[in-house]
Amino acid sequence: MSGPGELGAAFDRLERLLEFPVDFPLKVMGRRVDGFAQSIAATVAGHVPEFDPATMEFRASSRGNYLSVTVTVHRSRASSSSGCTARWPRTRW
Repeated sequence: MSGPGELGAAFDRLERLLEFPVDFPLKVMGRRVDGFAQSIAATVAGHVPEFDPATMEFRASSRGNYLSVTVTVHRSRASSSSGCTARWPRTRW
């Protein structure tokens, strides 16, 4: 997606596809380095105040170089946190 209009259209489609409220899992992958999971928790909590970091799930890659972090957020409707993960320098995908 390249622009705000396209992002807005994507969230409109999301609202039609999902039944709200919903518990929505988000997966973030990055290098397995100190502070990676904490930075994800802090960013998610900044966007979703009721987020509980104790609910995060972790899985290391087979060689241990990368970490997959799954956070589940409760949403009453679709909303954009556009670019939230793109600004994390440690995020891989």
